[in-house]
Amino acid sequence: MNIRRQKENVIYFFRADEPFFYWNDHRVIGIFRVLVVHCAYQQWGGEDSVVAEEIALLESRGHQVGTYFRHNNAIPDLSLVAAARQTLWSSRTTRDMAEEIRRFRPHVIHVHNTLPLISPSVYWAADRAGIPVVQTLHNFRLMCLNALFLRDKEVCEDCIGHVPWRGVARTCYRGSRSASVAMAGMLTLHRVLGTYRGKVARYIALSDFSRAKFIEGGLPAERVVVKPNFADFSEPEDIPRADFLFVGRLSAEKGTTTLVGAMARLPTARLRVAGDGPEAALIEKVCGLTSLGSLSSELVRREMNGALALIVSSICYENFPRTIVEAFACGLPVIASRMGSMAEIVTDGETGLLFEPGNPRDLADKMAWALAHPEEMGEMGRKARAQYEAEFSAEVNYRRLMTIYQEAIDEVRGQRG
Repeated sequence: MNIRRQKENVIYFFRADEPFFYWNDHRVIGIFRVLVVHCAYQQWGGEDSVVAEEIALLESRGHQVGTYFRHNNAIPDLSLVAAARQTLWSSRTTRDMAEEIRRFRPHVIHVHNTLPLISPSVYWAADRAGIPVVQTLHNFRLMCLNALFLRDKEVCEDCIGHVPWRGVARTCYRGSRSASVAMAGMLTLHRVLGTYRGKVARYIALSDFSRAKFIEGGLPAERVVVKPNFADFSEPEDIPRADFLFVGRLSAEKGTTTLVGAMARLPTARLRVAGDGPEAALIEKVCGLTSLGSLSSELVRREMNGALALIVSSICYENFPRTIVEAFACGLPVIASRMGSMAEIVTDGETGLLFEPGNPRDLADKMAWALAHPEEMGEMGRKARAQYEAEFSAEVNYRRLMTIYQEAIDEVRGQRG
C-alpha cells in the first residue's frame, strides 16, 4: 500500500517494507533509487547531454542513481549478423539487467536510448523483476526508421501506424538495406510481442505535438505524458545584444541551406554559427557569417547571452530542440520554423518569431524585422526568460519527473495486486 502524507512543506511517501522517499525544502532525503539505462551515441549529442544533466538533477536532490550504459562505438566490432541479433533481442542485456536489479534494487528504471546494443529486451528484464519502466522518447524512431519523419528534405509520415516496409525499401536507416531490415524487424517484432504497449509504465514525450504523434503511432494514450527538456541556468547577464546565433549540427534536417539562403538576402545581418557537420562547407565564405566550430556548453551559453536572437531553421518536426530552452533561459528570443514542436514552444510575436519552413526569403524577412526592432526583441527575450522559469527550469522539471515516477510505480503495483 502506498500512503502519501503532507505536513507543512514536508511530503512523505511510505511503502510497506521501507520508506520510499520524502522531500523537505525541495531536497529528497531517504531512499529513492533510480536506474538509468542508455546506449550512448558514437558522436556525443543533445540526447546524451540530457541524460547526463537529468542524472545530475536527480543526484542533486539526494537520489541514489545507478547506470547501465552501453556505447555505440562497439558497433564496428560486430558482424552484421551479430549487430542485427542484438538489435532484435540482447541476451547480454537481460543477464546484465537481472544482475543490476539484484544488486542495486531500483524503485524505477528510466530508459533513454536502447538502440541498437541494449535492445527492447531491457523492458522484459524489468518486467520480470516487477520494476516499473519509464521511457523518454527523444526521437521518433518507434515510428520512423530515420527517427526524423524526413525524406528527401520533405516531411514523410508514411510509416506511422504501419509496418515500416517503406523505410526498408527506401533504406531510411543510415542508407543501408541490411540495417533498415534489422531496425524494421525490431519494431515489428516488439509490436507483435506487445512490448511497447505492455512493458513500459510511462512514456515521456517532450511536447504535446510529439505526444500526439506517438499516440497516432500506436502507443497507449494513458501512458504517454509530457515532460519537456530543461536547463539549469541562472539569471542572464545584462549585456548588449547583437548578431544572430545558430547552434547545432550543420546537416540537411537542420535547414543549413535555408540559413545560407536567408543570409544571401540580408547582407547587413551578422550570424555566428556554433556547430559542425556534413554541410559545414555550405557556410564557408558566406557574407556576414562567422563559423565558431563546435563549442563547449559554457561557450554556447556565453554566445547566447550576447546574441539578438537564436535561429532554429530545421526542416524536420524536431522533438524538442534543447537549444530553444537554453535560449529562453538566457533571455534570448528565438526565430524558428513554424512546424512541429518548434511552433508549440515559440509563441510568435511573444517569445520569438516563426517563419515558413525551408523558406529563406521568409526567414530573411523575420531577421530584418528583428534588426529593425531591437527593443521589441528585448521584450520578447524577457518573456522567454519568464516562460523558462515557469515551464523549463530544473525545479519545475524535477517535480514533474517525480510525479511521473510515482505514476509508473502505482501502475505496476496496481497490475500486480
